[in-house]
Amino acid sequence: MADTNKPLLIKRYASRRLYNTETSDYVTLEDIALFIREGREVQIVDLKSGDDLTRQYLLQIIAEHESRGESVLPVDVLTDLVRSYTTQAASVVPQFLAASFEMLRDGQSKAMENMTKANPMTAMPGFDAMRAQQAAFFKAMTGGLVGGASGPAKDGDDLDEIKTQLAALQEKLAKMGK
Repeated sequence: MADTNKPLLIKRYASRRLYNTETSDYVTLEDIALFIREGREVQIVDLKSGDDLTRQYLLQIIAEHESRGESVLPVDVLTDLVRSYTTQAASVVPQFLAASFEMLRDGQSKAMENMTKANPMTAMPGFDAMRAQQAAFFKAMTGGLVGGASGPAKDGDDLDEIKTQLAALQEKLAKMGK
């Protein structure tokens, strides 16, 4: 059984094929993106030189998703990132981004906890379904960054359905509170 506490080692051969050392098979960028969404850390190294290529491949995964219309990063953010490479802000940007994503993950985890802790609404019929939809919604909106949830949304239709159901439940809750 694989040790999920240490990074999954992916070796890149001279032919540019990517080899999963745990399962002894070749993988694609989409496979690597799936590992990451499932919570695994990955490390991609060049077999011949030993160079760490992880950053390069993660950027390639992001670029492919963005080019397919799955945009998460607004153009102004991308523009600011490009500008930061030529300014003194480059030293601050990585720490700022890491702290921002950590705050987002923590906030979402706490919101999910608060929905279940000492909340009289938990006795309400359908609350578990609403909580599951909320978790799926957070997962879909953050690309899998929410801890504890499993798997990305299946497709765009699922996300639209979740949004519709969530809006309906919120409307019902608002009416019950009056």
